Amino acid sequence: MDDDVFVLSDMTVEVHEFPSGPVIGFNGTVEWALDSVEQERALWLPDERQLRERLGGTFMALHRAHGVFVVDVVVGERPTSVAAEDAAEAYGLALLFLITGDAPPRFTRGVGAASGTRDAVAGTQAPSDG
Repeated sequence: MDDDVFVLSDMTVEVHEFPSGPVIGFNGTVEWALDSVEQERALWLPDERQLRERLGGTFMALHRAHGVFVVDVVVGERPTSVAAEDAAEAYGLALLFLITGDAPPRFTRGVGAASGTRDAVAGTQAPSDG
């Protein structure tokens, strides 16, 4: 089961402190075999709405360009676009940019000899004068 991924949504959980460390308990899950999991083994994967909320006032738009999802954010007066094949991934990359300040990665799709490589929208845009 170490390689299995379980998605839990809209569940009430309680963190229990044990000598071995924090354990997340899933209360009221009589139909599940999963009663608890060590906190260190749990990973929160936010959905699109949660990621968009965390972008806050920097979020300008989500749109499609060149067959990918693009999230536009503005930090200070610096507009930046981040692209990914999945909208949630684009939101996540934009949030990572806000947290780290590192330039977003350039998006490439179709890497391989048969399909070639195609750059899509990504990176920092220069501010317009108009």
